[in-house]
Amino acid sequence: MPPKKRARVNKRASNAGKDDACKTDSSTKETAGSKRKVAASVESGKTKKSSESGGSSQYCHWLMKSEPDSRFENGIDVKFGIEDLKALPNQTGCWDGVRNYQARNFMRQMKEGQLAFFYHSNCKEPGIAGVMKIVKEAYVDHTQFDKKDVHFDATSKPDNPKWSMVDVQYQRMTKRFLPLSELKKYHLQHRAEGGPLKDMALFTRARLSVQPLTTEEFDFVLSLEDEEPL
Repeated sequence: MPPKKRARVNKRASNAGKDDACKTDSSTKETAGSKRKVAASVESGKTKKSSESGGSSQYCHWLMKSEPDSRFENGIDVKFGIEDLKALPNQTGCWDGVRNYQARNFMRQMKEGQLAFFYHSNCKEPGIAGVMKIVKEAYVDHTQFDKKDVHFDATSKPDNPKWSMVDVQYQRMTKRFLPLSELKKYHLQHRAEGGPLKDMALFTRARLSVQPLTTEEFDFVLSLEDEEPL
């Protein structure tokens, strides 16, 4: 789940320009107003045997799902689209409410300066709406301890919290909305003939709200905004 309109705003966004070996050149060419420095892309979107992840792959790009349409849980609207992120102070908010262990673990792998697609889900036309940047690495999600919050978890304890969140900052809208239906066509085509989207987590791990992307997947999807819809 994404941050809500009342999300705490991170004041560190202006410090998010650190070099990172996993950043891609293509993303920064397209990002308006970005102040970050750019390091060269690695050949793969992940590096093997990360010491922090216990030998698992370390990814550099992400897809994060959020609901752009109003939906109420316990009287609270959980709606949060890319326009809501853009409207926050400094265009930055915390990505709270994730209650899936694998999605949480992916957030714990995220590094400051990495890019993620903002994906609109659970709506009439799901798909990628824009690009955002990780501006604060994983830290304790405060909503797990808030009894009034829809994401309250009574089994999580302050001395051993279960859930984490990151802070994200709006970068830009994609030049055109990239619908799930179009991405699925490329996935099926690439699965049959070979191509960067053949193993894309959006289709192989569809239920995850936070998903990893390889550099090849990220760059290919980003290139679609300059193409006519399939």
